[in-house]
Amino acid sequence: MSRGNSFWSLFYDYFVITLGVCLYCGAWAFFLMPNNLIGGGVSGLSAIVYYATGISMGITNFSVNALLLVVAFFILGRGFGLKTIYAIIMSSLALQFFPSIIPTDFVNDFTAENGKMLCVVMGGALTGLGIGLTFTHGGSTGGTDIIAMIINKYKDITPGRLLLMLDFVIILSSLLIPSYLPDGSQLNFTGKIANVIYALVLVAVNSYTVDLYLTGSKQSVQIMIFSKKYEALADEIAFNIKRGVTLLRSRGWFNKQESEVLLVVARKTDLSMILARIKEVDPAAFISVSSVMGVYGLGFDTIKNKSKKTSK
Repeated sequence: MSRGNSFWSLFYDYFVITLGVCLYCGAWAFFLMPNNLIGGGVSGLSAIVYYATGISMGITNFSVNALLLVVAFFILGRGFGLKTIYAIIMSSLALQFFPSIIPTDFVNDFTAENGKMLCVVMGGALTGLGIGLTFTHGGSTGGTDIIAMIINKYKDITPGRLLLMLDFVIILSSLLIPSYLPDGSQLNFTGKIANVIYALVLVAVNSYTVDLYLTGSKQSVQIMIFSKKYEALADEIAFNIKRGVTLLRSRGWFNKQESEVLLVVARKTDLSMILARIKEVDPAAFISVSSVMGVYGLGFDTIKNKSKKTSK
């Protein structure tokens, strides 16, 4: 990759990470904070602190993440890149300034008109999309996943289970901490229980959206192309679209004629472009497209070897 392409690729990664952070923090400022809603992770903890003391979510988010990063550097080593640090700083700044940038009257009218449940669903979906965008481009918002990795180093517990347990602890802790509404009145215990239920729904929607986005962005397709212009199509796909092509020899059973079949495996996001190019080269081509469960190797996913502990 040339230096120019490398620069634009890095610029694109940081642009998408910034977009993901803005969606994540915008959802908190627009849908969740006006309703005194909480969630999991460091953001949920920051919200609890904000409702109890008035300390900005951005300040708490940055302080906790900075402390976790320092501890992680000593315990886990330098496993966190600049993109993670960038995402943490950006999210802290966004949580600090977004609530003051978005017009209060507009936010109040919107959240009051649609109710808490819709705000929970919309907030969970947008925070999940923001996290997904950040993850796919090498960033991370830090938070409880750092704690999970630290604990996982010493205890044989899966990170996913640890994150779920940490989210439950943070959400349930809100029952023990006073929470004040925007008008200054204190939220009663019944309201706190309702907020816990809303928070559990929020975590579920958030997790589902993250999984849905990550699965969709990695989903691949297998394309089989039957065409007399197979050479021109192979050149177009290999040299212009920059995707791998395999030539298979075939024989039609009805007419007993020998022919060539092109086999292409690509990301689902590239499918429409590939089909458009095929149509340009040979409108009469016969094409078969199927989804594949997993693709491993150069340009796709890598097989992760999980070492199992054996007892002596």
